[in-house]
Amino acid sequence: MTQTTDEILERLFPTAECGLEPLRQGVEKVCLPAGQVVFRRGDPCRNYLLVVQGSVRVQVLAANGREITLYRVRDGQSCVITTSCLISVESYPAEGVAEEETTALVVPQAVFDQALGSSAEFRRFVFANQGQRLGDLIQRVEDVVFGRIDVRLARLLMALSGRGAQSIAITHQQLASELGSAREVISRQLKQFAGRGWVGIGRGAIDVKAPVALDELARQSD
Repeated sequence: MTQTTDEILERLFPTAECGLEPLRQGVEKVCLPAGQVVFRRGDPCRNYLLVVQGSVRVQVLAANGREITLYRVRDGQSCVITTSCLISVESYPAEGVAEEETTALVVPQAVFDQALGSSAEFRRFVFANQGQRLGDLIQRVEDVVFGRIDVRLARLLMALSGRGAQSIAITHQQLASELGSAREVISRQLKQFAGRGWVGIGRGAIDVKAPVALDELARQSD
């Protein structure tokens, strides 16, 4: 059943304090189709984004052409980069793309600033989300910089396969973007896994053949 904007706000902010009135008056619910660019690098940040249902992938394109997925914004989450840019009045340093049909609440900056000042519940929500998402982003950077690529690839394959033997529809480039690595590095590592009989490599797909072995590697420390 489709929820109205008021119902969504009541679910997210159950105390329904009067300080949320600016939010109720100024928020807009939008439906983003899969593949829709939500924001681009260099765009001015004018709205607070809160995902109600779906997923927005936030990514950055490095100078060498490598695409790196920073994080995803999913149900009930806000975008850490968007919040930071709103508060600091900076342009976006990354790109956001809807991975699937996504419902989101869009709050104009003036309404965001007013609600942040008048509603303690909204303020707690914004900064709690910001703290959690920032922690996730720092962990992501640590994984990319310091983590072993074989361990990280095994973890990703396990997560995508549901920890079982099955075929995953994904390309080497997509795996590289998820792991913040180069496609050539991922292809070499997959060939090593294939040589051990752990995976099968197809066109646009990876067959997980030995989930137990991959899981043992995935559980190793970086």
